[in-house]
Amino acid sequence: MIRAVFSGRAEGYSIDGAIPDEIILARIPARCAKGVKPAIARMLPGGAARILGLDPGSLRTGFGVIDCAGGTLTIVAQGCIATAGGPLADRLRIIHSKVAELIALHKPQEIAVERVFLSKNADSALKLGQARGAALAAVPVALEVHEYAPRAIKLAVVGVGGAEKTQVAHMVKHLLAIQMKLGADAADALAVAICHAHSRRIERLAEMIA
Repeated sequence: MIRAVFSGRAEGYSIDGAIPDEIILARIPARCAKGVKPAIARMLPGGAARILGLDPGSLRTGFGVIDCAGGTLTIVAQGCIATAGGPLADRLRIIHSKVAELIALHKPQEIAVERVFLSKNADSALKLGQARGAALAAVPVALEVHEYAPRAIKLAVVGVGGAEKTQVAHMVKHLLAIQMKLGADAADALAVAICHAHSRRIERLAEMIA
């Protein structure tokens, strides 16, 4: 069993309970508290799209869904897929099926994922690559997949390519006006989505100028 916290979009409620699968999903409520506006951050104009950011891992795969439309970034959902150990093949199947469920549920138009980085540990790098492959294999052919280097993601979110994970998480919460606790895996996935949103904006501006 995996424990999860669900926050209702309309009623502003939260339920702490057990669910019988491996997905941890937290929705952002439209009313966080009395007098608090929905979690929306301003950005420059760009084409409207829903983006699913993924931070793959063989044990925990973070995800974050944001909408960018009308000059705003709005967080839709965030959380992680926890495989809780076990044989690698079973973990890869869980990642694949849960990413497919996320895509069916939230219907993103574009997918953003962190590019594989070189690791000193060959075994860890191999498992990471397999987890990444399992996640991307669940993406329908019609959806575009965009890859970003870790340094580019940190630069887009924090402004410093060598930023620490805590700094990235802090800026993600600030940019998306998130009041609730944000897990490290979800923060990384949202950072990937934000990076792609910025990249889309720059491409759109370049097209306008050309």
